[in-house]
Amino acid sequence: MISPDTHLQIGSLLFEGIDQIDLTGPFEVLSRIPNATYRIYGTTAEPVRDVKGLVLTPDAAIGDAPQLDVLHVPGGFGQEGLMEDEAVLAWLRSQAAGAQSVFSVCTGALLCGAAGLLQGRRATTHWASFDLLPFFGAIPVDERVVLDGSWVFAAGVTAGIDGALRLAAELRGEDVAKAIQLFMAYAPEPPFDAGTPERAPAAVLEQARASVAAITDRRTATARRVAAKLGLTVEAAPQPWG
Repeated sequence: MISPDTHLQIGSLLFEGIDQIDLTGPFEVLSRIPNATYRIYGTTAEPVRDVKGLVLTPDAAIGDAPQLDVLHVPGGFGQEGLMEDEAVLAWLRSQAAGAQSVFSVCTGALLCGAAGLLQGRRATTHWASFDLLPFFGAIPVDERVVLDGSWVFAAGVTAGIDGALRLAAELRGEDVAKAIQLFMAYAPEPPFDAGTPERAPAAVLEQARASVAAITDRRTATARRVAAKLGLTVEAAPQPWG
C-alpha cells in the first residue's frame, strides 16, 4: 500500500483497434482512486476507433506523458499492430522502469512481452493467446488475475475490472477498493456459465476459436519473431484447453 498522501499519476495506453472494455472497465476503477490523476495516452493525440468502431480520444500522446506511477496496458486486436513498433515498445520499457505498478489487461500482456518486460514473470492473458506467453519468457498462470510483485495481470476483457480492483487495493488498501466496487455496483451475476474455455460448451468454444483463428495465427508468427529477438527458445507452448 502506498501512503494516501502520495499523489499518483495513472496512465492508460490507447491505440487503434483496442478492445474498449480493456480500457473503460479499468477506467471505472482507476479514475476513482483517491489522490490520483488519471490520463489516457495515445500513440498520437488523434481519436481512434476500438475493434468494434467506438471512437475514443486520448488526453495526450505518449510522448507528452509524465513518468507514471501506474501504467495500464490494455489489449485488443489492434495490439498486433504495435508488437514491433519500437517507439511504443521503448515508451513501455521507460514507463515500466519508473512505475510503481504495471497493470496489463488481456493481450496487453503480449505488448509488454514484445517490450521484453515479461521474462521470468508470472502472467496471464486472454485464453486465445495464453499459449503465447512462453515466447516472451513469461510463466503462464491460468488465473483470472495474477500478481507478480508490483505487476498485476488480468486475463480476458472483463477481468480488467477484477484486476483494477486488486490494483486499487494494492495502492490504497482494501477498504478503498471495496468502496469503489460498491459505488460501481459491481456484483456480476452472468446469465450463463460459459465465460471460460473450461466451462463453455464444446461447440461454442470451437466457434469462438474459429472466429479468432486469423489473428491468432498472426500473433503466433509475431511471438516467434519476438522470441528470436529476445534470444528465447520455446520448444512447445502449452495448450491448456486442447
